Amino acid sequence: MTTSSPRYQWFAAGDLNGFFGLMFDNITVLSFLSGILIVVFGFPPDIIFGRMIPGTAFGVLIGDLVYTWMAFRLAKRTGNPTVTAMPLGLDTPSTIGIALVVLGPCFLAMKAKGLGEREAAIMTWYVGMATMVMIGLLKVGLSFVGGWVQRIVPQAGLLGSLAGIGLALIGFVPLVDVFGMPIVGLIALGLILYTLVAEIPLPKNIPGVLAAVCVGTVLYYIIGPLGLITGYSGLPSLQVHFGLPIPTLDFLHGLVPALTYLPIAIPFALLTVVGGINTTESARVAGDDYRTRDILLTEAVATLIAGVTGGVAQTTPYIGQPAYKRMGSRAGYTLLTGLFIGIGGMLGLVSFTIELIPRAVLGPILVFVALEIIVQSFQATPKRHAAAVAFAFFPTIARLLSIKFANTDLVPAANFAHLLEVQGKGISELLVTIALGNGFILTAMLWGGFLAELIDRRLKRSAVYLFILALLTFFGITHSASPDGLMYLPWTLTGASLQIPYQFGGAYALLGLLLLALSATTREQKTVA
Repeated sequence: MTTSSPRYQWFAAGDLNGFFGLMFDNITVLSFLSGILIVVFGFPPDIIFGRMIPGTAFGVLIGDLVYTWMAFRLAKRTGNPTVTAMPLGLDTPSTIGIALVVLGPCFLAMKAKGLGEREAAIMTWYVGMATMVMIGLLKVGLSFVGGWVQRIVPQAGLLGSLAGIGLALIGFVPLVDVFGMPIVGLIALGLILYTLVAEIPLPKNIPGVLAAVCVGTVLYYIIGPLGLITGYSGLPSLQVHFGLPIPTLDFLHGLVPALTYLPIAIPFALLTVVGGINTTESARVAGDDYRTRDILLTEAVATLIAGVTGGVAQTTPYIGQPAYKRMGSRAGYTLLTGLFIGIGGMLGLVSFTIELIPRAVLGPILVFVALEIIVQSFQATPKRHAAAVAFAFFPTIARLLSIKFANTDLVPAANFAHLLEVQGKGISELLVTIALGNGFILTAMLWGGFLAELIDRRLKRSAVYLFILALLTFFGITHSASPDGLMYLPWTLTGASLQIPYQFGGAYALLGLLLLALSATTREQKTVA
C-alpha cells in the first residue's frame, strides 16, 4: 500500500495578509526612492515613474515568480503542504542609499557639467542602470558561496544581524512615521498588533493588514481636511505613467561614470548577499529549508534583469519570512505581489498608490515584521548565545544614528564636518559612530559569530572572526571612516579618519592574538542549550 503526499495548499486566507504586507512594503520603498529624488534633488518625476520604476518593478515580478515556483518545488520535495514562499522585494537600505549617494549626486554633477535638466536626468538613469548591472553580476558570483557561509557562521551571527536591522531600521524608522501622525498611525498599528501579534481575528475574518491600511487611509482623508492632523496633502491626482521594461543596452552609456560609484555599489551588493544568507537561515529555522544558492542566484538574476530593463534598485529576499508564515501565507502572496508590482509599475498604478497611502499607515506593517525578526532571533538560537544575538544589534543602531546625523536638516553640513574632527585626545564621537555603522550588517554577523564562538570556548574560531574584521576594517569594507561608507586604501586617508583603519583594525588583530594565546590555557567546551 502506498501513501501520497498531501497536496500543497499554495493559496490560503493568510496569503491576502501576506500580499498586502509584502506589496505595501515594496510600495513604501518605491515611495522613499521617488521622494528622495524629487524632493531632495529636484529630479523630473516623469523619468522616475516612466523609466526607472517600470524596470525596477519588473525585477520584483521576475524574482517573486521564481520564488513562487521554488515554494511549489520545496513542497513537492518535502511533502509539506504548508510551505511559505520566500518573499522578495526591493532592498530598503540600498535603495535609499543609491538614491542619496549615487543617483542624486550624479544628477547634480551632470547638471554642473552643463547638461540640461532632462539630459542630466537621462544620463543619471543610465548610470543607475549600469550600477544595477554591476551589482547583479557581482551577486551572481557571490551566490555560489552563500551556503558555505551559512554552514560555518553560528546562528547568533546570522539571525542577530537581522534582528538588529529589524530593531533599528525596519522597526524604529517607520515607528517615527506612525507617531508623526499618531491619530492615523496608531490606529493602523493597533489593528496590526490586534490581528497579527495577538492573533485575534476581526469580524468576518477580514485580513488585518488590509483592514489597517483601509481604516488608516480613510481616517487620514476624513480628518485631514478638518485640520486635526499635520502633514495632510490632499488627494493625489491620478496620472498614468505608462512604461514598458524593454531590455536595452543603454546602460553602456553610463558604465564609465558608474565606475566612480563602484566602491559604493560593492557594499550594497554584499549587504543583500549576506542578508539573503541570513534570511534563508531564518526560513530554515521556521521550517522551510530552501537552498541558499538558489535563493541568492534568483535575486541576483532579478537585479540584473532590472538593470537591463531600466531599473535602478536591487531586489533582495526579504527578512521576515517567518512573519509571513505566521500570517498563514503560502505561495499565493508572492505571486500576487509580483504581478501587482510588476504590472502596476508598467501601468502607473504603483506611482498612484505611492501618493495615495500615507507613510503613517504603511509603517505598522514594517513594525510587525521587525517584531517577528527580533523574537525569532532569540527563540531559534541556543539560550547561551542570547548575549551574542544582542551584541549584534549595536552596529545597526550606529548605522541608524549615522543616517540621522547625515541629514543636513538636523545637522548642518559645516557642523557635521567639524564634529568629525578629533575632540580632546580620542577619536570624535561622531566619527566612531559613523565607523561603527558602516558595513553594519557584515559587522553584526561577524560580531555575533565571534561572541558565540567565545561563549562556546572555541577561542581559535573566535579569533578567526576578529582577524577577518581586522582585514575588512583596514580597507573600509567594515568600519569605513568615510561618511559615505566608501572603501579605500588606508594610507590615502587624511586627518582624523586616518585613525580608524589602524586603530580599529589593530585592536581587532591584537584581541585575536590574545585569544589565540589564551586558547592554550582553556579547553574547548560544547554545551547544550
